[in-house]
Amino acid sequence: MSASSLPNPLITRRRALQMFGIGAAAAALAGCVPTGSAGPAAGAAGLNGADPTDFAFSSWSLTEESAKPALEGTLAAYEKARGIAIKRTAFPYNEYINQLMLQVTGGQFTGAAHVDVAWLGSLAATGKLQDVSALASGRGYTSSALQAATFDGVQYALPWTIGAIGLVANSETLGKVGVAPDAFPTTVDEFEKTLVSLKGLGNGLIPYAASTKAAQLKDILIWMQTFGSPLVDGDTVTIGDDASIEAVTWYKGLYDRGLIAADVDRFDARSLFAQGRAAMYDDAPVGRAAVTKESPDASLATKLAPVSRPVLKAGDTPRALVWGGAIAVVNGTGAATAGDFAQYATSDLDAILADYALRGLPPATTEALSSSEVAADTFGAQFSERITATASSNPLWKFTAYSQIESAIADNVQAVLIGSASPADAMKRAGEAAQKLVG
Repeated sequence: MSASSLPNPLITRRRALQMFGIGAAAAALAGCVPTGSAGPAAGAAGLNGADPTDFAFSSWSLTEESAKPALEGTLAAYEKARGIAIKRTAFPYNEYINQLMLQVTGGQFTGAAHVDVAWLGSLAATGKLQDVSALASGRGYTSSALQAATFDGVQYALPWTIGAIGLVANSETLGKVGVAPDAFPTTVDEFEKTLVSLKGLGNGLIPYAASTKAAQLKDILIWMQTFGSPLVDGDTVTIGDDASIEAVTWYKGLYDRGLIAADVDRFDARSLFAQGRAAMYDDAPVGRAAVTKESPDASLATKLAPVSRPVLKAGDTPRALVWGGAIAVVNGTGAATAGDFAQYATSDLDAILADYALRGLPPATTEALSSSEVAADTFGAQFSERITATASSNPLWKFTAYSQIESAIADNVQAVLIGSASPADAMKRAGEAAQKLVG
């Protein structure tokens, strides 16, 4: 079924997807692709009256126990309707873009690829992604969702789920220190005091399961912005400025006092939170399914509380990072049917709501967003109001080497955490290394 152009009271109320400030997604893996976009591949995505054929579909979510059933349901429904077979390709998230890029550039993968919106630049630079703007027309995607899946003015993917990454807390645990989710600390100082109170509950509770493994230490960037660092000024990486040093110094203080823990990435944080060993952590809406499924607490879903990130001083705007998934079409065998599938998965209302029932991720069409199923989701509404509404894109995404830049920053932040470098020295080195990668 086609998505209709209905008015969207849900978005109007939450001011969510209209306030992202999304810029063009940038590229990763500079060493694997040429600088700049090579332009869309030749050929029009979509069946255009042709018979459907078998094709390949790639996604990191096929490796995740909580997300796989939803994707398999969508794939199976399309296979049955079209009478074709879809070859599944999957890699874990932290390896995904590297492996996908190798397969795309080597001609080993064609078809539909599930992508993080931050990766579109690097994939577009291969010259093998189709322009899917014709498939986007008239399907009811929100303008901000379409922009999130655009690079260099070209619609290189169809938006699937568009949201943000922010703080998720256990309301029951917060209540033990007298904090209500709707009265969560608004400043960094108040937040820190709450973390100290949470640690005082004992039993090894981790107040904040923040990312401390290098693979996920890019999360520190949102705290740098909270402390006032722009991260980028034009084509200059500003890390090493006073604000970034202050943010890392503060983070190191949390680490030294056990308010955050060592060797934690997103998946570790989910596990700690699910087991009741952490009071809060950073995640996108997709994490809800993972933590509730893993938790021994059958009522955890009712205790999940998205909260706004605290600000440095009263009156500042809370920071959050735009997060989203889209489906791109890699030119070659099966691409026409892959394009038709991408349109179906991202804009067919029945497909979207079946997926939403299992993954709970914010859809990208006005029709789905204004549906009763989405509007009645308390967690989703709170996440949009408290987190997504003030989310913005990562300014480093505009650089072809953004993935390497983030790695260089993460390595230096980790050096601070383990005590082998001072915040000032490490951030100076991080900024210098990042600037060299900008070119």
